[in-house]
Amino acid sequence: MSDNHDTVAVEEETEVHFEPIVKLAAVEVKTHEEEEDSIFKMRAKLFRFVKESNEWKERGTGDVRLMQHKETKKIRLLMRRDQTLKICANHYVTAEMTLTPNVGSDRSWVWNVTADSSDECTGPQTLAIRLANSDNAAIFKEEFEKAQKNNAELKSAEKKDDEKEEKKEEAKEEEKKEEETKEEKKDEEKKEESA
Repeated sequence: MSDNHDTVAVEEETEVHFEPIVKLAAVEVKTHEEEEDSIFKMRAKLFRFVKESNEWKERGTGDVRLMQHKETKKIRLLMRRDQTLKICANHYVTAEMTLTPNVGSDRSWVWNVTADSSDECTGPQTLAIRLANSDNAAIFKEEFEKAQKNNAELKSAEKKDDEKEEKKEEAKEEEKKEEETKEEKKDEEKKEESA
């Protein structure tokens, strides 16, 4: 009987190793956040208003972040769901957005988005965010408004740059016309001299 016991123990000690049938290469996954810095992060729950059924639908729970692009310095709001990491909010913070308190809650804000490009819905949306407490809601509003101010300043600077470029183009066009006029006068003078 003891011989049987020894064989069982030896069988349990054997190590089995299987080679995979298919070898998969590591794939680099891009999140499109590589060129951005997270300047604000807070845990929250996001909702969107569905006009057809006239009700709020939960969109996801996770970290809401304000992401600033390293080159353009534009700031967008990005929120991914916990566990699945699917995007539930993704839009630039613009000056036209106004955070209004959600009725009956001191820890919730509502705003309208002209173009939200999250995973399930694109286009204009009415969003609401609920934070852990009223202090967090105040901090979120402050950071959101800072982002709005930053993006508005960038937009006005871009507008000024565009106006400068337009003026440069107009000046180039005028110079070109003057050159053409000079050339035409020279040609006319040559014709008169030869005649």
